[in-house]
Amino acid sequence: MLKKIILGLLVLVLGGGALLYLNRQAIILHMVSNRGKVDVAEHREIEWKTGPATSSLSSEERPPNIVFILVDDLGINDLSTFGGGVADGQVPTPNIDKLAADGALFTQAYSGSGTCAPSRAMLMTGRYPTRTGFEFTPTPPGMGRVVSSIANGMDRGALPPIDYNRSAAQDALPYDEMGLPGSEVTVAELLRDEGYHTVHIGKWHLGRNAESRPTAQGFDESLLMASGLFLPEDSPDVVNAKLDFDPIDKFLWARMQFAASYSSSETSDSDGFLQDWFEPGGYLTDYWTDESLKVIEANKNRPFFLYLAHWGVHTPLQATKEDYEAVGDVGLHRLRVYAAMLRALDRSIGRIVQKLEEEGLAENTVIVFSSDNGGAGYIGLSDVNAPYRGWKITLFEGGIRVPLFIKWPARVPAGTVIDTPVAHIDVMPTLAAAGGASVPANIAIDGKNLLPAATRNGGVTRENDALFWQSGYYRVVRAGDWKLQVDGRQKKTWLFNLADDPTEQINLADSHPEKADELADLLETHYRDAVPPLYPHTLESPIAIDITVAERASAEQEYVWWPN
Repeated sequence: MLKKIILGLLVLVLGGGALLYLNRQAIILHMVSNRGKVDVAEHREIEWKTGPATSSLSSEERPPNIVFILVDDLGINDLSTFGGGVADGQVPTPNIDKLAADGALFTQAYSGSGTCAPSRAMLMTGRYPTRTGFEFTPTPPGMGRVVSSIANGMDRGALPPIDYNRSAAQDALPYDEMGLPGSEVTVAELLRDEGYHTVHIGKWHLGRNAESRPTAQGFDESLLMASGLFLPEDSPDVVNAKLDFDPIDKFLWARMQFAASYSSSETSDSDGFLQDWFEPGGYLTDYWTDESLKVIEANKNRPFFLYLAHWGVHTPLQATKEDYEAVGDVGLHRLRVYAAMLRALDRSIGRIVQKLEEEGLAENTVIVFSSDNGGAGYIGLSDVNAPYRGWKITLFEGGIRVPLFIKWPARVPAGTVIDTPVAHIDVMPTLAAAGGASVPANIAIDGKNLLPAATRNGGVTRENDALFWQSGYYRVVRAGDWKLQVDGRQKKTWLFNLADDPTEQINLADSHPEKADELADLLETHYRDAVPPLYPHTLESPIAIDITVAERASAEQEYVWWPN
């Protein structure tokens, strides 16, 4: 490695075009890989807190158990439920499909944002960023600088360069401090106060300090994804797919570790929570599932809320060799690894449902399934969000259309289909209602309880039938069938009638100015009393709408600016 660095420095002095860039990139990534790493201990078993040996309540008296499963960056077309499936349907998702068929399927469900952390904040609080200030996704130290530097050295075609605000980044809060304020009330807090034992497993991304970590936000126990490798890169059981065209992927491979951390609400040392890392007990998707089964077993005689936040199918793309072999040759190597990761997720859902059935808990357990946002264009797979335009990091339908299913055999009829637009802000009041909790009277909740629609005893109504999304100056409203997107940096608007044009092909902003003005007024009203962001954005990225990062943008390619 030292020879590579010396060679890189020589090239920096002497010049050398593409070779100069490649060696500069190697130096940057080498520096990243040696910064901020934490010592990771050997794997250890979690001693989950155990409920009573028998239940003190009859089956009629006992509140439902609640299992909320959130996956990461799942494209709407990845699920065979929606008629697609990975690799043109060669890799189906039978367990997820059955979950959808056995309960209520929301055909027009949306994430809270086009990126993960704001969506997760809305899922937990039922509130828009205009109320919480949680508007941008926290990124690890140096990520913005490294990603922008690498990306701007690549040939991205006609896309403008990424803007990195070095001054704002230097003044930014530390990564672990960028979290959900303790003053916010989460669904975990509401359910805990109703007597539920609350457990978080997996990704969090809502802060790690004393007021924002999971156990400070209502969870009795938390098994945290401390970093982001599914397995060690050199594990004999792993198949990796590195994406040479994606700067984010390069950063993740350089920085991520294979690590977990456990804490309980009785743990007071936040530094210990951050630093006491140990190796997970296997491939992350399977390990989180193994531990979830133990949580179900430990709490079968008392009401529990399990929030299982999977990391799959987010990059870095890593699958087990067993899953990689099982899906077979479906084309590109990265597609095969991605398909294998999805197979592991589908297996997880099947195992969770089976465990609930084995323990006699399935009838009175609410299972909610969703994804934090749409599929990412930076994985270089063009069909993950088909037929919709856009990717993660846009607010086109492909970036925010997500699966949302509710299974509750005791109350939700199988085969229920709801076409009303709903969003992640609705999950918090829905889970609270299922657990018999009331939302706080002194806090404005933007979401709506979806149970009346799921149980066929009502619908979903909200003021102006409007849903809102935002990331800085990029703002969107859907009201009825009409959707307005406003890119404040480009001073560009898109107006679509989703009833006639669900894939957003025909921009009606010029031909329907009255409708555009009507929706613009809704946006203005929504932002009139908005609180400022908790921390400023440091990066502004042009994101192509219709091509993946693996493709070169032409001058005709439409894009949006995404501040984060």
